[in-house]
Amino acid sequence: MQPGSLNQPAPELRVDTWIDGSGQPMGKPLRLADLGGGFKVIYCFQHWCPGCHSHGFPTLQMLVKALSGKGFGFAVIQSVFEGFDENTADKLRPTQERYGLDIPFGHDVQPDGAGLSSFMQDYQTGGTPWFTVIDPEGRVIYADFHLDPARFLGALGQGAPGQWA
Repeated sequence: MQPGSLNQPAPELRVDTWIDGSGQPMGKPLRLADLGGGFKVIYCFQHWCPGCHSHGFPTLQMLVKALSGKGFGFAVIQSVFEGFDENTADKLRPTQERYGLDIPFGHDVQPDGAGLSSFMQDYQTGGTPWFTVIDPEGRVIYADFHLDPARFLGALGQGAPGQWA
C-alpha cells in the first residue's frame, strides 16, 4: 500500500479531544510541535480492533521503551471510522493504563459520528492499527498497518530510519 501522505509534508493534527500521559484532559489540542523537534511516531487504533491490541500496542510499547528520552515524540489516536458506539473517548484512559503508556492519547471522530476521522482523511490512512512516522524535517517517512520494531530500531542504529518497511 502506498498511502497518499508518504514522502509528503505531515499535515497538522486536527484532533480536538486529548488526554495527557497521566490521563488528564489537555486544555488544548495537541500539535505536532508539542511532540518535539525529532522523529514523531503516531499510532492509530480503534478500541474494538483485535490487531490493534495483539500487534499494534505491543509494537508501540517496545518503541516507547527503546526510544524514550532519545528525541522521539509519541502520540496515540483513536481514529474512529466505524463502531462509533464502541470506539468512544472514555476508552482512552483504560487503554493508556492497560499498556502502561504515559503519552498523549487522542480521540478523533467526525462531529456527526460518521465517516473517516480527520487523521485518516489528512494522512490518507488505510484503517487500524496504523503507524505513521514523521522525520525531523516534518515529512511522513512511514505509513502502514504494521511496523516491524526490530527492523525500525536496527535502521535507526544504522542511520537509515526509512529502511524498515
